[in-house]
Amino acid sequence: MDRFASSTEAPDFDGPQILRRTRRRRSIGIAAVTAALVAAGGGTALAAVSSGGSSPTAAVTRTVTNSDATTMLYNDHGVKIPVDFSGRDLTLAKQELLKTQTKLGTVTKGSVKNCKPGSVIGVDPHTPKVVNSGDTVNLTICAG
Repeated sequence: MDRFASSTEAPDFDGPQILRRTRRRRSIGIAAVTAALVAAGGGTALAAVSSGGSSPTAAVTRTVTNSDATTMLYNDHGVKIPVDFSGRDLTLAKQELLKTQTKLGTVTKGSVKNCKPGSVIGVDPHTPKVVNSGDTVNLTICAG
């Protein structure tokens, strides 16, 4: 059995080339997803109909036409990172704001068809506007 151990050549792998190709594919994929988010968010807006008063907790009815209404585009030292708040409750949203070093502004309650009570249904400013550290972010949560 040992006679055949050295009878064939071992395959030759170009490790650095494989690593470069993998990194290139990953960066192209990230760029494509980011471009799609920015392009889709360009025409996205929340149609808000205020139900009275200027109170921060006043009920607001919103129609969400795209998931970008809950996506914040965070500027991390020149790199724009999308942060998706959809489906998160207020506690998790506050933790995400702490990570991005942004401040929580007003929290309003709104309603969207089939939303989970207490979950985030809107963020202002949302994609494609960019948020920097120290900026204030307003959230809209589902009233139920």
